[in-house]
Amino acid sequence: MGPSRIIAVRHGESQANLAHAQAGDRPLVYERGDDEVSLTDLGLLQAQALGRRLAGLPDGEAPEVVWCSPYLRALDTWNAVRESWGAAALPVTVDRRLRDQESGAFAPFNLAAISERFPGEVRRMRAEGPYAYRPPGGESLADVVVRLKDLLAGLREAADGRRVLIVAHDSVVLGLRHVMAGRDDAELADVLRFAPVLNASLSVWRAAGGGFEVVAFNDVTHLDPA
Repeated sequence: MGPSRIIAVRHGESQANLAHAQAGDRPLVYERGDDEVSLTDLGLLQAQALGRRLAGLPDGEAPEVVWCSPYLRALDTWNAVRESWGAAALPVTVDRRLRDQESGAFAPFNLAAISERFPGEVRRMRAEGPYAYRPPGGESLADVVVRLKDLLAGLREAADGRRVLIVAHDSVVLGLRHVMAGRDDAELADVLRFAPVLNASLSVWRAAGGGFEVVAFNDVTHLDPA
């Protein structure tokens, strides 16, 4: 039981992605709420390219239903994908379990700014590791995995036998790779070697032997290198 195929995509480049890249190693305070961040012009083009990629899939591989994060950059990505693909009739479920990893008190800051303001927390983060560490008021990657396990359990019935498109975030795509590999939670750190998950990338799993096997991961061959 469950989906026959899962295609997970990360949103296109966001305004926050661009601001962090431009700041580099300099401290950054980005005031817009994480759920309110929109796409850049490049991010919109990336999403349109992703839509064309999906439009070119064979009938037996193309998504039939969509699950999307409620965050603006994911919704904007889906809308651009839908228009480019011409898939207006697909049923869409907006699901909070697909939101990005919550950063809590760290949300407005890049790592340089966090190091200035929360030196004790940075030491704790390094000691505990990216899987277990939970910032003040935020989530660990393990927390993301818990909600993704719940999501996939629900999809066994809600999307039984169907091909599912998930539009979300880098932490979600990494978490999905871990959950669908069927590993113990203690091995989650292994999945970090597949980071970073790139903007507008495509990752695909197909049902096999009672679980899922990876068909493609972090694929951006549909994006213009320019």
